[in-house]
Amino acid sequence: MAISVMKRYELKYLMDEGQADALRKELEKHMRIDEYGRTSIASLYYDTPDARLIRTALEKPAYKEKIRLRSYGLATEESPVFLELKRKYDGVVYKRRITSTIPDIRRFFEGKDIEGDNAQIQKELKYFRDYYGSLSPSCLIIYDRTAYFEPDGDLRLTIDHKPRYRINDLTLTKSLDGIPLLKEGWSILEVKVQGAMPLWLSSVLSEERIYKSSFSKYGEAYRLELEKKMENTLEFTVPALFGVA
Repeated sequence: MAISVMKRYELKYLMDEGQADALRKELEKHMRIDEYGRTSIASLYYDTPDARLIRTALEKPAYKEKIRLRSYGLATEESPVFLELKRKYDGVVYKRRITSTIPDIRRFFEGKDIEGDNAQIQKELKYFRDYYGSLSPSCLIIYDRTAYFEPDGDLRLTIDHKPRYRINDLTLTKSLDGIPLLKEGWSILEVKVQGAMPLWLSSVLSEERIYKSSFSKYGEAYRLELEKKMENTLEFTVPALFGVA
């Protein structure tokens, strides 16, 4: 059964190709790749018309939240997708999700009730939707993930390759293409644990100079698009200020 409720610490790191190779060699001694191997994941983020959710998150408050629709691989109208409510408070991540289909999710954001086998999560999702009012697809984040697990512990670790995004064709059913979020060869490491990080992992991160980052895929996509808009504005306004035709 898919996990519907999660509570854990999530630590993020940015790695170049050499650092990632060194880490993978160490991981082979302590962890196992999960049954799915490398999986393409697509997450469709919903936001208000004024991007309230991502703008608030970028201010790095003690508490922040977001809602997204996730698929593993390219989705169809009938395939299972996961509507996730993700909250972070004081460094701890709380994730609630239900399994659904794209047509049902579409109806949910139009104001209809959503079906599921967990009444509490359904209630939380409905409250979130009604509280923020007008929520619609804002950004699609895609990446190729390799997930590792600790056979006899609660440690989970993921490496996200080729993270990319798009703000057009905001659907999980069209393609897994997008604009790169990082330089070629770079990837994102996420360490997910309920307790303390094991010493062997702390040691390899230190030795390879893999440093913790507050990197957010949706946040970086928002920042890149904001930069584009500013450049376009300057392109047309600066010449006019200097009297250039």
